[in-house]
Amino acid sequence: MQTNLADFIRDTPEGREADAILRSCVHCGFCNATCPTYQLLGDELDGPRGRIYLIKQMLEGFPVTRRTQNHLDRCLSCRSCETTCPSGVNYHRLLDIGRGVIEQRVPRPFVERMTRYTLYTTIPNPGILKNAVNIGQLFRPLLPTALSEKLPDSAASQRPRVGRPAAPRQRRMIALASCGQASLTPNTAAAAGRVLDRLGIEMVELESAGCCGALRYHLDAQQQALDDMRRVIDACWPYIEGIHSGGVEAIVMTASGCGLQVRAYGELLKHDPAYADKAARISALTLDLSEVLAAEREGLMELLQLPAKDSAGERRRVAFHSPCTLQHGQKIRGVVESLLAAAGYVLTPVVDAHLCCGSAGTYSITQPELSKRLRDNKLAALSEGSPDVFVTANIGCQTHLQSGSAIPVRHWIELIDERIDERRDD
Repeated sequence: MQTNLADFIRDTPEGREADAILRSCVHCGFCNATCPTYQLLGDELDGPRGRIYLIKQMLEGFPVTRRTQNHLDRCLSCRSCETTCPSGVNYHRLLDIGRGVIEQRVPRPFVERMTRYTLYTTIPNPGILKNAVNIGQLFRPLLPTALSEKLPDSAASQRPRVGRPAAPRQRRMIALASCGQASLTPNTAAAAGRVLDRLGIEMVELESAGCCGALRYHLDAQQQALDDMRRVIDACWPYIEGIHSGGVEAIVMTASGCGLQVRAYGELLKHDPAYADKAARISALTLDLSEVLAAEREGLMELLQLPAKDSAGERRRVAFHSPCTLQHGQKIRGVVESLLAAAGYVLTPVVDAHLCCGSAGTYSITQPELSKRLRDNKLAALSEGSPDVFVTANIGCQTHLQSGSAIPVRHWIELIDERIDERRDD
């Protein structure tokens, strides 16, 4: 695709990056076949190819309006199109650049601005979020449906985090105390810590790190998000340099959305002279929890030894929803499923497993109608095999799916943790 970018962006780092991405697109349209919003709406401008043309026109200096902004807002940033694209178009970066430009050029209505401001000041702050959840549970009947559905049951959110052995280990990994996950599903990190401890790895949670920056970045508060990323780097750096506890070997992520964001630090901060090298190092050390357990498979299998009496008919049936941030963003496919199968669970088939569930950060709040349609489609697909439980790898997907499901939705590490406990009791 030929380009002629306008003077305001042509010679900037973002302009050069956008120009290269635009030129790599051959406008074949394969991306539309796997785009969730195009499948729902059938509008070319609500598919990747159409959005690429809208961004191209904007960067070439053509006028932009709320209509353009709405089409870009409706993108889930799921990256399914990138998995499909035969030309390797780096669509998500082009979208980030386009959203950053249009945010400066097209004012949002007051209510929309306040909604976004509330979201990116509340959710990334664990203290504020926890209090907001508690208050929300009290006043649930008065809240809009899009918000009330996100609240966990009181018993679940107040469930004490089960402790894990405190004995020091020679091997250590650090983990971020995920802002949303810590308040909404506290047992996820506790289960991960117990499983890693049994494998001889100490998981050190960094409460001082704060939010990874994903939420603010995808709400187009990009400068604030970059500050979040710098704070995470500052919190992690003493451990990486070995100042604390003799150093760590990796940063383990229990939420795939956070993991994808941290893995992008090197790319997003590459023009920051004070943080570029550190950001690249942080990204390189970041691993999803499933990758860590896959690398420790031999030790894990010893913990998961299945007795002969455990027949397939007695095993729980599980439907796994692979978050977009895991399968399309980090390109980790089949790993969680193999771990669950090794633990003795029966994986039920899920049609159109590549499609987004509609969570997409705060999308379920900013685009409730589309999000609910995608959620209901995903729940129908997950239910096809009559599973006992749904599992996923990201807090956003977990709470979003649970808002429409009578079947429990859990993080997959909880099932591994429970199976290890069962084996120890046998």
